Amino acid sequence: MEREVIITGIGGQGIQLMAKVLAHAANRAGKQVMLFGMYQGMMRGGSSESTIVLSDTEIQAPPIIPLTWSVLAMHPFGLVDVAKKLRPGGVLMINTTLVTRVPRTEGRVAHIPATKMAEEAGNLMGAGMIALGAFCAITGLVSETDLVAAMRDSLPPHRQHLAEVNVRLLARGVQYAAVAGVDNASVSSAPTP
Repeated sequence: MEREVIITGIGGQGIQLMAKVLAHAANRAGKQVMLFGMYQGMMRGGSSESTIVLSDTEIQAPPIIPLTWSVLAMHPFGLVDVAKKLRPGGVLMINTTLVTRVPRTEGRVAHIPATKMAEEAGNLMGAGMIALGAFCAITGLVSETDLVAAMRDSLPPHRQHLAEVNVRLLARGVQYAAVAGVDNASVSSAPTP
């Protein structure tokens, strides 16, 4: 099984960290992984995108892909172009706090108000961890245990003090997916834009 994931948003949302955590968690779970991040030179507000390819077998090509199995969209910036790469039957997860229009009319869409949930948790910068927790719970790509361990390993030394907060944020996303009744088999159909 090979799965491609594109995480998209803007600088300052933790897109590159989310991708690194997912890639590391998949590697911990014994999968082959390739990661490719693209971002503009500005610290915040510019385009930020990461592609992760996960496989049970050796990956032959770099993660510059024409089509993808899933997209996790934290911001509408660039989403229209990325959504065009989504394969039929793929999963599109959107942060509904910021993404108010779904740019496709077919496929499976999972909704999470990640930014709103992070704000309610008192940590606006934690929206990415909430969304990543929900995304992994919905897709089943990696376990929560591997995700938490990978997050701890991926935080730079000057951010290690955020590890326990991030554990709670990941768990909040996983819990949201469970409470919302969203799982691999019941991701909703996309509404018309």
